[in-house]
Amino acid sequence: MDIKEVITTINRMQADGIIDHYAIGGAVGATFYLEPVATLDVDIFVAFRTESGSLLVNPQSIFDYLKARGGKMEGEYVVVAGWPVQFLPPGTPLVTEALQEAVEKDVDGTRARVFIAEHLAAIALQTGRAKDKARLLQFIETGVLDAVRFQAILSRHGLVDAWHKFERQFLSDAP
Repeated sequence: MDIKEVITTINRMQADGIIDHYAIGGAVGATFYLEPVATLDVDIFVAFRTESGSLLVNPQSIFDYLKARGGKMEGEYVVVAGWPVQFLPPGTPLVTEALQEAVEKDVDGTRARVFIAEHLAAIALQTGRAKDKARLLQFIETGVLDAVRFQAILSRHGLVDAWHKFERQFLSDAP
């Protein structure tokens, strides 16, 4: 399984006009800033186009494009280069902002758009699952977050109280 091949395929989709722009999020996105962790899939966030005269998004063109190039459907995933890939719309204002402000990273000579660390950490806080809290702790412990930028994102997206609760629960020296 080669993540570079997945990224090359996604970049080709963008060049071919199937998607406008994308960014890698989730656990794979976090590996650009943290130690790699085991993950089952690649989360690709895309701004889906709506059909003319409709408010609904239709990812069919993505699936058709990938199936024509050897991808196969497995549940909500399309398997690309051995990786289950999930195409996700930006479902919250935070994720929409993360998609807009994604940065380019290099993967063995191939460019990949990736959420910035501060957005990944804020999304982990917002999602709030145990694995997300663990990832947020990793971001904090490795020191990769720009504290001012992170706090600004939390403030813009109404996550300051959640952050204070997280701090009390996981970062407080008090028992």
